[in-house]
Formats: sequence, C-alpha cells, structure tokens
Amino acid sequence: MSGPILVFDSGIGGLSVMNEIRKLLPQHDYCYLFDNARLPYGNLSEQELIVGCVALITFHARRLNASIVVVACNTASTLVLPELRKQLSIPIVGVVPAIKPAAMLSKKKHIGLLATPGTVKRDYTQALISQFAEGCKVELFGTSELVLLAEQHVAQIPIDLIVLKQLLLPIIESDIDVLVLGCTHFPIIAAEISQCLGSDVALLDSGEAVAKRVRFLLSKEQQGNKHLQACYTKGISEGLKGTLVDYGFGDFSLVTITD
Repeated sequence: MSGPILVFDSGIGGLSVMNEIRKLLPQHDYCYLFDNARLPYGNLSEQELIVGCVALITFHARRLNASIVVVACNTASTLVLPELRKQLSIPIVGVVPAIKPAAMLSKKKHIGLLATPGTVKRDYTQALISQFAEGCKVELFGTSELVLLAEQHVAQIPIDLIVLKQLLLPIIESDIDVLVLGCTHFPIIAAEISQCLGSDVALLDSGEAVAKRVRFLLSKEQQGNKHLQACYTKGISEGLKGTLVDYGFGDFSLVTITD
C-alpha cells in the first residue's frame, strides 16, 4: 500500500473531506478523482450509479496503486461500498451522514438532514435514523440544486444568497436546532448556509470522522511527497482549475475508465 490516498466524489464536494484528511496526514500523496460528467449523482438511477462508480474507482485505484479509497460522497456511499470491497483488497472508507452526533447535540431533539434526493430516500439513511436518532424528530430535506451552487462557488462564481435562502426556506421555517450536511458538497458553502439559517442552527458534517478513520487504517510510517493530482471525467473551467491550484493541486488529468 505505497500509492496515494484516492478520494472520490461526483464533483468538488469531496474536497471538504480531503481537507480534513490532509490535516491529519499532511505528508501523503493524494489523487482526487471526480466524476463531473455524471453530476449530480442524486439524479441517477441506483444501477447506473453503482456500475459507473465501481468501474471508474476500481480501474483508477489499480492504475495508481492506491493505498486506500475514500468514497467522499454520501449518495455513492449508500450503494457502492459492498461491491468495491469485493473488487479491491485495499481499505475502502465511505461517508455516513452525521445523524448520531446531531441527535446527541440537539437540545430540542429536533434535527434536520440536508442531502441529495438519492441519499434522503435510501433505506440506509432510514436505518441510521432508526438506530441513532431514537427520541428525535428528524426532518429530511432533499436537494440537487445546492450541489450545483457549491460547484459554481468553487468555480469562483458568486452565490446568490437570495436564491440560496429560497432553497433553504423549508429548513428556515422548521424548528430544528441541528442540521446534518449529508452531502460532501454542502460544507464547502457552510458559511453561506449558516448565514441564511442563523446562529441558532448548528451545522454538522462527517469530514473529521472520516479523516480519523483513514488515519487509523493507514500505517503511520507511510509518507509521500505531498503530491496532489486531480482527475476528472469532463473538462473543467478555468475558474475551477484556479481554485484547485489554490488547494495545492499541480497535476490535472481528464480521464475515462480505460485511461
């Protein structure tokens, strides 16, 4: 397991998870692989999502000799992890909506989950709520529009707060005191979301917990050259490329399953 940490998402949302991992493992090499040609995942059928993700991830994990795969996408994690673990012998880490810590934090015992429509409707999500949020009222808010807003934000296109507030209106009108950001895109615009919701609503995501899990699974002796490679399945804008450069990326590749 000498290769880079492979972080995968449909778009740029997984950068929020990769940032948390890099805080704990700054010396490692990283490959950030994002399937922006099929974004947003929340609109895909389950079979289409599973087949495409598994083929793309397994091919590039083997090509890179990756040391670990982090599926930094809630929608994909609810579906593809079992098949990935069958096909790859390296550790596979997914992301799980932070339902348990949200239920523990909430004083009102009234929490919300903001995620893609795919994550909201999964049986996996319902099982998390049943297991970890007993005694809490949990409201589910599904949106793909926020994914696209986050993508635009990273591409250096300003967010229209009036549009964002309108999208968040059902949450604003609820009485929750904790909101789980159940899509890795959403922490990227957490400041803007918090601005719309106000300080009475705490925001939680899974990035730190995923980073701790990755550190636990990887050998402490493993080191790299801090090399950051970005791979994507559809051409990216100059604005997005500029942001990736600001993150520290210096290697860019347009890829397919067979590259």
